[in-house]
Amino acid sequence: MSDRKEFRDLATPAAAREAIDSLDLSPEPEAVPLEDARGRVLAERIDAAIDVPGFDRASMDGYAVRARDTFGADEADPAELDLVGAVHAGAAPDVTVDAGTCAEISTGAVMPDGADAVVMVERTDEVGAGGDTDRIAVRTAVAPGDHVMSAGADIAAGARALGPGTRLTPREIGLLSALGVDEVPVVGTPRVGIVSTGDELVRPGEALDSSRGEIYDVNSTTIAAGVEEAGGEPVLYPHAGDDYDEMERLLRRAADECDLVLSSGSTSASAVDVIYRVIEERGDLLLHGVAVKPGKPMLIGRLDRREDVDGTGASAYVGLPGYPVSALTIFRTFVAPAIREAAGRPEPATAAVDGEMAVAERYGEGRMRLMPVGLLDPDDGGLPLVYPVDKGSGATTSLVEADGVVAVDPDTEYLDRDERVSVQLFSPDVRPPTLLGVGEDDPALNRLLDRLERPRYLPVGSREGHRRLRDGVPDVAVVAGPTDRDVEAVDLGGWSREWGVVVPEGNPDGVTDLADLVDGDVRFVNRSTDSGLRRSLDDALADLAAARDESRRDLTDRIDGYDLTVRAFESPARTVLAGDADAGLGLRETAERLGCGFVSLGEQPVVVRAALDRVDRAAVEELAAALEDLGDAESGLGEGDGILADLPGYSRNSRNDP
Repeated sequence: MSDRKEFRDLATPAAAREAIDSLDLSPEPEAVPLEDARGRVLAERIDAAIDVPGFDRASMDGYAVRARDTFGADEADPAELDLVGAVHAGAAPDVTVDAGTCAEISTGAVMPDGADAVVMVERTDEVGAGGDTDRIAVRTAVAPGDHVMSAGADIAAGARALGPGTRLTPREIGLLSALGVDEVPVVGTPRVGIVSTGDELVRPGEALDSSRGEIYDVNSTTIAAGVEEAGGEPVLYPHAGDDYDEMERLLRRAADECDLVLSSGSTSASAVDVIYRVIEERGDLLLHGVAVKPGKPMLIGRLDRREDVDGTGASAYVGLPGYPVSALTIFRTFVAPAIREAAGRPEPATAAVDGEMAVAERYGEGRMRLMPVGLLDPDDGGLPLVYPVDKGSGATTSLVEADGVVAVDPDTEYLDRDERVSVQLFSPDVRPPTLLGVGEDDPALNRLLDRLERPRYLPVGSREGHRRLRDGVPDVAVVAGPTDRDVEAVDLGGWSREWGVVVPEGNPDGVTDLADLVDGDVRFVNRSTDSGLRRSLDDALADLAAARDESRRDLTDRIDGYDLTVRAFESPARTVLAGDADAGLGLRETAERLGCGFVSLGEQPVVVRAALDRVDRAAVEELAAALEDLGDAESGLGEGDGILADLPGYSRNSRNDP
């Protein structure tokens, strides 16, 4: 009497998914050349090692000028400047723009010394006798920074360029190229062995004897295509008959060489018996039969690897039905998602989605606009929120932060908040981020984001982050230092960081406190006004000014370079390292990591604040849970795993109020 197990107690589809989820299909990470990285998934975070661009550059053709020389200029009373030369893209400037002079400049060219703005060529006239142009009439006034892309404006050194789990499309490849990355750490490709069973099977291309009931092996090639589409590497093995020894040899060989073994083919009772016995005797059978049509005869388990193979353990195993339609249906429903997850691939998505504008957008140039936008899933079953993402045509990260474009008709001058729009996705694989955050940039924040699933974070600074939180677009804002903005929000938690002055190793100028920046002969590099560090510096200068019975402006005017600002937390330290400044505003963590000296000026709280109507979102709750594991570099709390572990100058906030 046969002891073959019958399909009496069928498992539910949910149980089948749980069984497959319990299997380990994950391959080891690997490093691949950038040219081979398209379509792969990052295994770890990549931070920018350089500023992009690495220099201040012109964003249009025109004339490089000192902005103050154009103040008051207009069509009726242009300012005339001496033309001292020209600067072209790809060449080092060989001219200096002094007071009353200008230099012709091409789009993308390095700004020459002395110049701080560009006047577009359309707003100028050539002045000169006999065809010799030696003076330029400027018919408009410009402000410092106009038509100039500052160093690091695209992405700054130390910034979180791409996070783990990012799929590398041409957009991300372009960003990595701009950063000089030539080798990328990626999630390994799961190897999936495919073994078809049945004596009647013949490989396509071989002779077929229909009189013997032979049929071509459809499942192997069909499932192999599905494996590749899901992000795996299919490995086809010879088909196996109903002989136990042959079946065992092929299945265990596949287990030795692959992360997952799939069998499919004959539905005969004898073949099922053989596979069932191999799995039970050479592995672990977790499930036999699923209550789904088509696809009832499904096996899930593990196959032991032989001990003479490196990395002994077990390979995941799934037995698919024999009929091709059933096999493919079960594969796509249950197995393909597991392969995609192991490969870091997102679920397939459509190439276009409808959404609602999160903010109003005004546009009136009379031309069709392909507006880069980001998407945010509202987490309530409604339409995704759509928000504009645009740093300008020269910024690579505009594309990385955007999910697609909204085509704005030339006759459309205004898109209202909540207006329905159609978003053409950059890729069918695009999925909205689970969490949208804005605000301060910070080393601990980078670690925190690594613990979340598909976050998107825009480092716009504390002040701008608070503004955007008030306008209702992001889920959270990260705010550092004191703030004047009154925004209704929920504080999820935070940390404190030690801030101060970054100096060269050995502190050759002997900087000891803030007064040395005011009174000494020290070249300083500052942060932008949106930065929380800048606000703390300004408040400290105000206190020093009050103690001296002076105004803060009196002090800042005496700091050489106070108005020289850079974009990210690491940029001042790198400016000091390059010898372009004697001191810079920064963090102890950055100074120690880059081998600089540091003069402490205090501690600054950093708080993660959530929008009131987003607190119950799953992603926000996940963020709040991650904040519980901050750890503390000084006390040792959370040592090894805590977010703040090994970050000099970092500790938990004593209170959640910046």
